[in-house]
Amino acid sequence: MSWLTEFVRPKIRTLLGRTEVPDNLWHQCPNCQQMIFHRELDAGKKVCPHCGFHMRATAAERLAWTFDEGSYTRIDLPKALVDPLKFRDQKKYSDRLREARESSKQDDALLVAHGTIGGHIAVVAAMEFSFMAGSMGAAVGEGLVAAAKLAVLQHAPLIVYTASGGARMQEGAISLMQMPRTTIATMMVKEAGLPFITVLTDPTTGGVTASFAMLGDIQIAEPNALIGFAGARVIEQTVREKLPEGFQRAEYLHEHGIIDMVIKRGELTAMLAKIIALLTENQKAAA
Repeated sequence: MSWLTEFVRPKIRTLLGRTEVPDNLWHQCPNCQQMIFHRELDAGKKVCPHCGFHMRATAAERLAWTFDEGSYTRIDLPKALVDPLKFRDQKKYSDRLREARESSKQDDALLVAHGTIGGHIAVVAAMEFSFMAGSMGAAVGEGLVAAAKLAVLQHAPLIVYTASGGARMQEGAISLMQMPRTTIATMMVKEAGLPFITVLTDPTTGGVTASFAMLGDIQIAEPNALIGFAGARVIEQTVREKLPEGFQRAEYLHEHGIIDMVIKRGELTAMLAKIIALLTENQKAAA
């Protein structure tokens, strides 16, 4: 190396100072590959301004976007037994839980909060896909039951954002038991004459789809969300037929009457407020 690179360049850098540029200022859309400035992405609620692709959102973001002025009160959820089966695959289940909690800063794959939507009191439960693929174990089941009880107590509608890969295999039959438990939780809300609304986001699959996700009085989905029970490949191998284009996507399910509407994320809060107002006004009129 010459004296320019060994001596002069370091001196210039020292004199001018070296500014560190954060590596998260720009995000690439996984659909159209366009680069998006982080502030623009946040302002658009993680929807690509170029192609309209809806990126996955966290449970905390869902709550902030849904409640009036982003103001809400989270509730502490009941604690479930940790690693009841002492399960181990490539790692201990207890280790997987610890890693998921450290990375997500959450106890499990569900957050529950209450506040107002369009001025109406509401209880919202949001699933966190980054926590072990949003899988449903005992903690998620306990959380849904707690959300239903709170909705009944406050005489408020219950809204659930689903995002899950299905049952949590590390809890075996205990995980499968959450399907009837969450179904009963939705029945508690309905028997109290309160609206139960589900918002199906990408992806909603497995045991969650087979239980509370498809039991909403009103079922809304985000554009292009994957919604189904088994994977498309498994279904094709079972029925030995080629599946239609877009099978298990929100638009296909809407066209075939499985869900009620497909709503863009930017319009979702206004639609929820409208639905809650309509359903609660009807309740008052009936009373």
